[in-house]
Amino acid sequence: MNETYNAFASFAQTWGLVYFVVLFGIVLAYALWPKNAKKFDDAAQIPFRED
Repeated sequence: MNETYNAFASFAQTWGLVYFVVLFGIVLAYALWPKNAKKFDDAAQIPFRED
């Protein structure tokens, strides 16, 4: 039982880290993609608009 847990925990730690690094890279690429710049610039100005 303990060996199974340790094996699963090791697998989860290793591949979980890989998963989150890849996910972070995808989100970062999306946020910095030039096509999305206007959308994010508009969203950044929302707090300064007077309605």
